[in-house]
Parts: sequence; C-alpha cells; structure tokens
Amino acid sequence: MIISLALLLLVTASGTLATYAYDDVGNFPARLCTGACTAIAALGLIGFIVASFFGLTPLAIVLTLVVLAAPLALLKNSHRRVVVQQDVTKAWRRVRDCISHPSRIPLGYTLFYAIIGVILWRAFQRAMIDLPEGIYTGVLNNFGDLPFHISVITSFAYGNNFLPEDPTYAGVRFTYPFLTDFVSAIFLRCGADLRQSMFIENFVLALAFVGVLHRWALELLRDRLAALLTPILVFLNGGFGWVLLWPAMQKHNSTAELLKALPVSFTVIPETTWRWGNAVSALLIPQRGFLLGLPLAVIVFTQWWLATGDTETRGQGDAENKNKSEKSKRQTKKRGAAKQGHLRVSLSPHLRVSPIHRMIAAGIIAGLLPLVHAHSFVVVMVVGACIALLQRRWREWITFAVVASAIALPQIWWSTHHSAVNAARFFEWQYGWDHGKENAIWFWLKNAGLFIPLTIVAVSWRGKHPLVSRRLLLFLAPFSLCFIIPNVLKMAPWIWDNIKVLFYWWVASAPLVAILLARLWQKGFAQRFLALVLFACITLAGALDVGAIAMQSTKYQVFDSAGVGFAELVKEKTEPRALIIHAPVHNHPVFLTGRRSLMGYPGHIWTHGLDYTQREAEIKRIYAGGSDAPLLLQKYGVQYAVVGPHERDLMTVNDQFFSRFQVIGEVGGYRLYKITQP
Repeated sequence: MIISLALLLLVTASGTLATYAYDDVGNFPARLCTGACTAIAALGLIGFIVASFFGLTPLAIVLTLVVLAAPLALLKNSHRRVVVQQDVTKAWRRVRDCISHPSRIPLGYTLFYAIIGVILWRAFQRAMIDLPEGIYTGVLNNFGDLPFHISVITSFAYGNNFLPEDPTYAGVRFTYPFLTDFVSAIFLRCGADLRQSMFIENFVLALAFVGVLHRWALELLRDRLAALLTPILVFLNGGFGWVLLWPAMQKHNSTAELLKALPVSFTVIPETTWRWGNAVSALLIPQRGFLLGLPLAVIVFTQWWLATGDTETRGQGDAENKNKSEKSKRQTKKRGAAKQGHLRVSLSPHLRVSPIHRMIAAGIIAGLLPLVHAHSFVVVMVVGACIALLQRRWREWITFAVVASAIALPQIWWSTHHSAVNAARFFEWQYGWDHGKENAIWFWLKNAGLFIPLTIVAVSWRGKHPLVSRRLLLFLAPFSLCFIIPNVLKMAPWIWDNIKVLFYWWVASAPLVAILLARLWQKGFAQRFLALVLFACITLAGALDVGAIAMQSTKYQVFDSAGVGFAELVKEKTEPRALIIHAPVHNHPVFLTGRRSLMGYPGHIWTHGLDYTQREAEIKRIYAGGSDAPLLLQKYGVQYAVVGPHERDLMTVNDQFFSRFQVIGEVGGYRLYKITQP
C-alpha cells in the first residue's frame, strides 16, 4: 500500500509539473487536480505499452516512471523554475499558516472541499467492502459492474493479459476501454490489496474532478459562487425523484428510522421510467472509465476556452463585472499576485503560454481518451469540431485535431483491429432515449427536473447585464448535441448507455444554471429564497442517492467467503494464462483470479457488441455431458473446469462426465477439475 501511494504521489507531482508547460493562469491547487488526472491517464497508457513488452513486472513499472519523469526537463528553464519554486513555497506557507493560525483558514473553500472530501471518501470506501464473510458492495448500481472491473484488474495483475483478451470472453480482442483498471492493476502489483488498488485511484480522481470542474466554471463565469455551485450541480444531479421521499416519510416515525430505510435510489429505478442516474451512484462508482474520462475532458474544455480568448476577453458575461473596461483594470491589478482561497490566479509574469501551446496540450490530453473512455473521446472531438466551425480560428483548432489524432488513432486502430465486435449493434434510430412508453417531454421533465427550464432562462436572460455572453454561448452551444443526438439515436446495444454522452450536456449546462442561481442570490431576500428552493429542487434527488450510500450500512454480497477461498486455490494451482470454463454469471470466483474465462455474464458481453449465444449453448452442453462435450472442450482449448454452486444453480451438471477428469482442489462446494485433452 505504501509503495502504491508513493507511486501515486510521484506521478501526480510529474503531472503537476507538466502543467507549467501549457498553463500560465492556474494556481497550485488547480495544477494538482489537473496533474493528478493527466498523470494517472499517462501512467495507464505508457505503463500498458511498456508492459506489453515486459509484462506487468517491477521492471515495466520502473521504466514507466522513467518516462513519466520527463517533465523534470521543464526545470531547465530558469523562469519556469522560479515560478514552480514560488508556487510550492507559497502553498507550503499557506498550509503552515493555517495550521499555526486557524483564524487564517479560508473558511468557505475549506468547508466546501472538506465536506465534499468526506462524502467522496465514504462513498468510494463502500464501492468494495472486504469482510471475512466475503466481498460486498454498498452501491447497488455497482453490484454488476464491480466483478467485471475486478476481472479486468486481475487479468492484468495475475493473468499476464498481454495482448489483452476480453477477460469475460476468452479468445476475443478486448475493445472495452481499460486504462483505469490497468492503473489499479499497477497499484495491485505494487503491494496494495484489491480494494485499496481501486479506492486510492477512485478517491483521488473524484476529488480532482471537483477541482477541475471548479476551475473550469471559474474561467467561464468569473463568479466565485457560481464556480462553487457548478461541481455540486454535477455531482448531485437528479430530477423530481425526491417526490418519492414523501411516501417513505409516512412509513416512519423518526428521522433516524427514515435515514436507515431510505430507498436505494431516487434517480434511476429499474423497471420504471426514472432513468437519469446520479453521477456518483450510477456513473462514477460503477463506471470507472467515466471517472477518469470526465475530468480529462473538462481539462481539455478549459484549455480550449483559454486558448481561444485573450486576457481581456476571458470571462465575458461575468456577473461580478460591470463592463469591459473595469474588467481589464481589475485583471491588470491582479497580475503577479494570487488570490487566497481561489482556484484561479492571474497571469504569471514569468510564464507566457501561446494559444498554440494550449491547443497542443489539449490535443495530448484528448489523445489519452480512447483507451480511457471512448465515449468521452468522441464527445471531445465532435464538440471541438463544432466549436471550431463557429469560431473559425483554424490554426489553433487544426493544431488540436492533428495532435489528438496522432495519439488517438493508433489506439483506435489497435483496439478495433481484428475485433469481433459487431458495430451494427451500437447504432439504431430511437427517439426519446430510455423513455419507454412515457411521453418524451414528460419523461425529461420528470428525470431532469427544473434543470432544462433553468438552462433556457439563463441563456435567455437579457437586460443591462446578460448572464451569458455571446462568446460563452457560442462555446457551449455545441454541447447541446450531447442531448439531441442521444435522444434520436441509440449509440450502444443497451440504450441506457447513451447517458455516457448525455451527461456531457449536463456538465456543460451546469455553469449556466449555476450563474443563474448566483445572480438570484445576489438580489434581495425573495430572490435568495427562490435560489435556495430551485437549488434544492435540482439537487435533492441526487443528494438522497449519495446520502444513502454514505450514511447507510446496507451492503450486497458479490463473492462469498468460499468463493474468495476458491479463487486463491485457483491462483495457486493454475497457470496465469489458463483457460477455465464455468457458469456464465457476473460474480463467479474465477474473476478474482485473472485467469481466462471461456464466458462470463451474457449481459456484459452483449453490451460490448459481441454475439455470445452459440458459446453459451455449447457451455450448457458441456456441463450436461452431451455427446459433443469432449469435442467442445477440445475446440476451445479448455484447461480447467469449475463445478460449484453457480454451475448447479444455472445449468444441469453431469457429475459422471466430470468424474473422468482429475480434481486438483476443492473449497466450500467449489471443485476445480483439470481437463486433459485426448
């Protein structure tokens, strides 16, 4: 665990140092958040390339660190070295002053990040719960995803899965974006246990995501309150699901009883048309690729905004500034001095970054996305192309496109070359997203609540000081495609997965709603009360979802203790690349071993665009001991077979057929057979 934390600190320091090459207006906290996200992505991509040649060995990890140390070369520049020294010294002094003089602590920002940090710590701690009775999750939406991500992590850490096969469907190229899980595999190899390897990455990325959202909103809006509201609106997204709280309140006499018995979710409920899942409970915890893809994309958006505007035009539409001349004067006065407690600092007198350098950096970061989160990469490239058409700053945008493509296209070619994925399964016309038989307009009003109407009000607000400047409106307008396209086109075999694109519409609209609420707050008492009511309506459903995760002790068993013990036996008795046949369920103990699985859960395989029906039928014939069972085992090259509770519950097991094979281990009802081929 200590080595894993040291590794994380080292790469974060490297990523933070790299920001001085392309960002001249970020202060140290903003650089840390940006550096953590970009460095973790680089650790994954570079580490994977190196491990493809050497395996995931100590040598591969050391070589990866050597490459990631490249930003140290930036310190050769004396001006940049001075800025780095000043920032580090200033940050250390502020921490020391806050410890020795608590009265100097910037209370607002400290409380904001402290509360968010505690909530995220608690929520991600419950993503995987390791107990003597087995492995659990405290997040129902993670019940199906956790075993899949474990199978990916262990396939790299224990199964030498290079070049990667799908860990749930042996023999098929792995096309699912896996770099977030590969980073956890690195931590696992550095001494962290399985739970720790996921938690340390998850928590750092989630907290950094708050920071990059805060910084992005501050650059866009130049309003402190709106910048703080933006990450809250993103993390506590939801609709009118909070109305379901009233029936629950009527069943319980006290608040304590109510908190213990809160429904699992107020945002996404199976078998209903409540489908707009909360970011934390439905996206960031279960879908680990999204947890890294989102902050990387927001970092790219921030650099776009800064690159396509000069110092005088940044932040038009600021609710705090009265006119352009006053804004210019204030920016001039702020140069050379950081503002305490603020994630935005003024232009450094020692650093001058051109728009081209920003676009090169944005291109490099965007280029990391295909193997992190493919949907995020598509969003970045499509939205970027649309903004380029509106702005017509061809030199900057062509630079971005060329750099991003140079890094991304080899990854895309590699992951799709000889792929068994049927692309036709991903695309189909379907109106209204996942609205079922419900009217699409009512569906969105119910699921998004007042968010859409408030976005329209913010854009339409006119008067002496419009809320949204023309430049900001043109910049954010293309993000509306992230709402329109997923509402007319199915972009994945499972229509709900369109949320991976839809959520970017919410992220881009959140600053607009935030500035509207901030403007109302700056008015009289009645407007402040209205702002509070509107804020509660938008965030209450999401807050209830997150609160249920953080405060309740409910847990769902994924692997029992016998299964965990059996997994250890499999790791001990089988080779890292052994092929094992077992029941096609999502939580089989084989997924804890990193060994190759002939077939896992059909639901996961289907969402990856693979046709599993023939193999599923053949597995059932093998366990039934059919006449063609020996030939099928030979066809797939199966080396080991499991007969245990899952197999007996799901299929007919012919014990007489398996008695011809050697039993090499048994734990708690799970039996491992060695298959000898004729």
